[in-house]
Amino acid sequence: MMALRSMTGFGRSEQTLSDIRISVELKSVNSRFLDLNLRMPKKFNALEGRIRKRVKDYLSRGKLDLYLMYEDFSVERGKLCLNLSLAREYYAALSQIAEALSIRNEPQASRIAEFPDVLLLTEEEGDREKLWARLNPCLTEALESFLENREAEGINLGEDLLAKLREMEEIVQKIEKRSPEIVRLHERHLREKLSELLSDTEIDEGRLMQEMVLYTDKLCTDEELVRLHSHIDNMRRKLTEGGTVGRELDFLAQEMNREANTILSKANDMLVSEDAIHLKTLIEKIREQVQNLE
Repeated sequence: MMALRSMTGFGRSEQTLSDIRISVELKSVNSRFLDLNLRMPKKFNALEGRIRKRVKDYLSRGKLDLYLMYEDFSVERGKLCLNLSLAREYYAALSQIAEALSIRNEPQASRIAEFPDVLLLTEEEGDREKLWARLNPCLTEALESFLENREAEGINLGEDLLAKLREMEEIVQKIEKRSPEIVRLHERHLREKLSELLSDTEIDEGRLMQEMVLYTDKLCTDEELVRLHSHIDNMRRKLTEGGTVGRELDFLAQEMNREANTILSKANDMLVSEDAIHLKTLIEKIREQVQNLE
């Protein structure tokens, strides 16, 4: 049996080795689909595919922000590359500014070297595997922490949803018990009206029963109540089994709302109307919460 998982979660890990420090932070919120937003230094761009694949091992739905911080304390940090064409463009631009403003200022090489992307520190090809070997344990630890956080939140959501289902079941049972009484009340009311209208004339019991059957069909909510019981049992089972059930539970909540609407529209009784409105309120709360589940 798998645990329920909330789509809201947080996880973090930081690891310091002899020459580097890596930290990974994860935050997620609700989303119908999986939406990954990675924020990391450029040197990790080549590992983006692996990072995304690793995240998907732990998450199937939700909007996830991943923050990757990296510090390198080593003396040898790769190969220094000069972007000479870009340096020439900077030089030409600075010279043009000096000429336009009549400034006697010859751009210095050291000044040009400070501009973005003129000097680049690139990783050697062989360092990519080394970098992944260092990142992967930290990323995995952050994802494990993230998963624990989501499962703990999922347990709380599951318990609350089960409590709401029990409350729904009690209301459905109240409506079921009330239904025969409603029929009796309307039969008595119809007899009283007919007696007033017909005065001393004897009431045709056969015709009366026909009218009662037709009227009872309009008031009858047996089918809706049976379906509600089925939806409640189905949702309870899925919550107990756990796993990635958010979309299925959302669909069931929509079906529950459909049945509650029908009961409310058929209700010709104040008590049943109040119960149906209470049902709709509970179902709306359930719909809001199941949208937080993966």
